[in-house]
Amino acid sequence: MRTPMTIADFLNRAELGFRDSPGVVDEPHQPAPPVPDATYGRFAERVRAWQAGLDALGVGEGERVAVAAHNSARLLELLFAVPMSGRICVPVNFRLKPDEVDYIVRQSGASVLLVDPELDGALSGVTARHRFVLGERTDKELMRFDTEPRPWSRPDEDATATINYTSGTTARPKGVQLTHRNIWVNGLTFGLHTRVWEGDVYLHTLPMFHCNGWGMPYVMAGLGVKQVALRKVDGTEILRRVEEHGVTLMCGAPAVWNMVLDAAADWSGEIPGRDRVRVICAGAPPPTRTIQRVEEELGWEFTQLYGLTETSPLLTFNRARPADAALPAAERARKLSRAGVPALGVTLRISDAGEVLARSNTVLEGYWDKPEETAAALADGWFHTGDGGTLDPADGTLTISDRKKDVIITGGENVSSIEVEDALFSHPAVAEVAVIGVPDEKWGETIKALVVLAEGATAGEAELIAHCKARLAGYKAPTSVEFRDSIPRTATGKIQKFRLREPYWAGLDRGVN
Repeated sequence: MRTPMTIADFLNRAELGFRDSPGVVDEPHQPAPPVPDATYGRFAERVRAWQAGLDALGVGEGERVAVAAHNSARLLELLFAVPMSGRICVPVNFRLKPDEVDYIVRQSGASVLLVDPELDGALSGVTARHRFVLGERTDKELMRFDTEPRPWSRPDEDATATINYTSGTTARPKGVQLTHRNIWVNGLTFGLHTRVWEGDVYLHTLPMFHCNGWGMPYVMAGLGVKQVALRKVDGTEILRRVEEHGVTLMCGAPAVWNMVLDAAADWSGEIPGRDRVRVICAGAPPPTRTIQRVEEELGWEFTQLYGLTETSPLLTFNRARPADAALPAAERARKLSRAGVPALGVTLRISDAGEVLARSNTVLEGYWDKPEETAAALADGWFHTGDGGTLDPADGTLTISDRKKDVIITGGENVSSIEVEDALFSHPAVAEVAVIGVPDEKWGETIKALVVLAEGATAGEAELIAHCKARLAGYKAPTSVEFRDSIPRTATGKIQKFRLREPYWAGLDRGVN
């Protein structure tokens, strides 16, 4: 027998087995009235109300519903409601500029746009056939609690469930089509590797738009885990909620755990969650020092994974093995800084050019409406990650050593260096520019611009950074500008970014941080 694996499986089990168990705790500090604490039974009722409301609007199967919002219970509900009804959810990075959000809404062909109240003013020019501001209006006008939603006519595990936009080597983001099967398998393997169980409490420190919160909302629901929404990352607030809710599991980029470490220095009393909390780190290889401090100063178990939006995202998993318990803390942390062993069902190899290639049931269906980019990414039956790395022949552990694609990952966010260069080039004083990632203890990498000014022109570092911030999301702007007389190029006129990065990465054993 073969039955389709869809997102509905996770919520169906939550409602059946954990109807009266704590399900979702909404962010209390937000511009919209928070959703009251919900059991999984109530959560499922609200999911069906969203679906019935979309039915009433005439939004058909396969249509796209875009959501630009901070973490909240409503966003979590929509991550289930939209794809479970055969529609496609498009979670949008709330940090993006209005023109960037507008591009995503238009490129995806979204017929519905739901916007966080805090973003409504900035995104007033971004619209779709149906546009709503999340909160009281959607609760009263869109959600239909008195009507049963129509069932998905033909549930299909190979249907696109979400389109998650990621920055690549071009200035425009690409929409990653993740299928129900991709998300289902990712959730299953994530749950296995992180040892999720019914007694866990999960804090959403990770933005839910980020690869659907890395897929954690689904496996958490399927295992009846209480989920706590956190709207904005703050180290002290994370510690407070770990204490208040008994949190046991969190995910985030290295910058998140650095914020917690900073906050812990001023925390009064014992650090909450000691010997209880498990943190999963991804988005950038964390510094060894950060790993050691998390385990020693916080008493939290540190695990690293490697993946991409295109792989749903889990590819490798690295948790300290029992044999490592006797190792010195620094050595154990060094081993944890590697990307890890391929996750269950993942096959990796390194190409002749040193690029990490992957095969897995979690690899994307394709890039939305971009057949050429899809063909290139999936050439020869392998997903081309764009990252350089090595596989340890002794134990199969992957270490990421460099980035083949022209992408900088800062604080877990992908930034196209070409996009930043385009913004800088629009300044009349800039004649040449090269943007690179340089190591940063807090953010993993930070953005540096190497600039050659036009003859006779003047511009300062602060001016150029402000110029970028006016045109791009704040996290995409350079944090430093270095002025040069020239930027070296090859005989064919190409800039060799790896040469420009070398002085900043000297003494490190890899070209990403």
